[in-house]
Amino acid sequence: MIYQKIITIESGKRGGKPCIRRMRISVYDVLGWLAAGMSQAEIIDDFPELTAEDIRACLEFVADRVSPIAIDPILDLRRKYFSYSRFDR
Repeated sequence: MIYQKIITIESGKRGGKPCIRRMRISVYDVLGWLAAGMSQAEIIDDFPELTAEDIRACLEFVADRVSPIAIDPILDLRRKYFSYSRFDR
């Protein structure tokens, strides 16, 4: 899937946040619903204008922006200040 065909960014809409197909539903809205425990089916039931492909595009968009370089310093800080073994897994 090519998320660039689904995820749009317009400066005058939702403060320039990435949205789905020029709608006012942002990628972060979808991620928040998934993080809160909603299933794809529940999201689509609540927002019938969304498709399963839209939801996958949101995940792909975010995955494309997460870099191991950005994550490693956070893990290093946790290891430095917290000696919990759960961070070493």
